[in-house]
Amino acid sequence: MNTRVKVETKDEISRIKALQKEVEQLKKLLLKKDLDAMVQDCYLEVAAEDLGYKSVNELKKKLSIKP
Repeated sequence: MNTRVKVETKDEISRIKALQKEVEQLKKLLLKKDLDAMVQDCYLEVAAEDLGYKSVNELKKKLSIKP
């Protein structure tokens, strides 16, 4: 019979819950950062097009923005 017994103290359980909460917060922050980067890229694409540049890279070179 393969039986596994797991013993956790109250401190361990609360630590696990705190870590799970922290992981969820980090996931949300990462998602927000990714969305912000996508929005910024879209703004640059629109700006490049409106200003008559062939590409975002050309606009970045003109404005001395590091890619």
